[in-house]
Amino acid sequence: MHSLERIGRYRLDRRLGAGGFGVVWLAHDDDLDATVALKVLSDNWVDRLDVRERFLAEARLLRKADSNRVVQVYDIGELPDGRPYFVMEYADGGTLADRVAAGPLPVAEALRLTARAARGAAALHEAGIVHRDIKPSNVLLRTTPGGSDRVLLADLGLAKSLAQASGLTMAAGSAGYTPPEQAQPGSGIDARADVYSLGALGYHLVTGAVPGPPGKVERPDRLRTDLPADVRRALLRAMEPDRERRWPTAARFAAELERLADQVSAADTSRRFRPRPRRRTALLALTGVVVAGAVGVTAVVLTRDPGSKTVRVEDRTGRVSAQVPVSWGGQVRDSGWNPRTLGLRDGTEPGLAVANHLTRWQDLRSGGVDGAFVGLSEHGDVTAEVRALAHTGCHYAGSRPYSGARWHGLIRTWDDCRGDTGSLTEAALTPAGGAAQPQVYVQIRQESGDRDAVDGVIGSVRVTAV
Repeated sequence: MHSLERIGRYRLDRRLGAGGFGVVWLAHDDDLDATVALKVLSDNWVDRLDVRERFLAEARLLRKADSNRVVQVYDIGELPDGRPYFVMEYADGGTLADRVAAGPLPVAEALRLTARAARGAAALHEAGIVHRDIKPSNVLLRTTPGGSDRVLLADLGLAKSLAQASGLTMAAGSAGYTPPEQAQPGSGIDARADVYSLGALGYHLVTGAVPGPPGKVERPDRLRTDLPADVRRALLRAMEPDRERRWPTAARFAAELERLADQVSAADTSRRFRPRPRRRTALLALTGVVVAGAVGVTAVVLTRDPGSKTVRVEDRTGRVSAQVPVSWGGQVRDSGWNPRTLGLRDGTEPGLAVANHLTRWQDLRSGGVDGAFVGLSEHGDVTAEVRALAHTGCHYAGSRPYSGARWHGLIRTWDDCRGDTGSLTEAALTPAGGAAQPQVYVQIRQESGDRDAVDGVIGSVRVTAV
């Protein structure tokens, strides 16, 4: 595409992305002093009248939908070289693909987001449109003045009127989100094709995984074992290969998801839902730290070099040790842990926990807690279990790889655990030399969210052979 700085009254800022036929720009409407998204046909398609018509059809369908649950089209025009463009509202919150990239969402949040997408699909259906390509990257988020997200359906490049859809002869859609009738040319589709895609969307948000092909979808509660049975049934009903057995409308599916989200939230609040070992919505790692017997919280006796800002602590066997900031070294539990609390094999392994207030460790609502837990595991896949962790009440802040002299691994972080300050870090470590064992699980709580402190503790972890 040729270099552009302005299209009509729209001043181009930066490129947001590109699809099969067009490029989307972040732009500014100088007349209205508004930020917008501008989509222009790629210059290599300028001579293809069929592609041009398909490009314009997307703008017309978006305009026809006329819903605040679907991306709004404000303007349409043409460049001097003949390429059409249209101007849309800008979704500043990214996409659901961005939101789920680092792992599954809290169940209630996943259900509410899917329900809002389903309400958008229902608006399309009421306008006589079937989307045909609902997936995380086509669901946008726009922040509101109150700080919440508006969910918007976008990218109607494959959309058709329902009148046309009954006689479609070409397959379309994205793997994992496409119902069987849409993948088979000539079978015809209706609004229930979007219901299938919405079920796949919810499945992805809840489990962090794209579902398998129709009829071969793994039960979501096998990927997320704390998933309520009603949620599993609702999602799998939406993804029934036989469309007669699906939710009859997107609106009905949305209503059920909203009901379930309220139910899950109420259960979390009252603590009636007890998470199973594989998935946690609270700090369970420390619950089983001292399984070895009568070993309460003890006054800490640590090794500290004069003038050092850190102290060294080791477990009772002497196999596991780490260094933590001096201010964290108030109390210690040093008699091991049960990896079963993380979803691994039942047993007792070397481990330790050190913090200024270990008695407050498991309550994320309590402030002023700084400390670390380090547990050794000789069996199982710690990384897989850490990927499956979730903490209701905290904001998931993303993941990053870790590479140090002794360990390589994955670090995942949550913050705003009390609505203000407080962070939680989970890490899965394997030997830097490439060996599969031993593996180490690290959990860190701190008030400051200091990344250097996290990396310092992880880098200090030592494991010695038996």
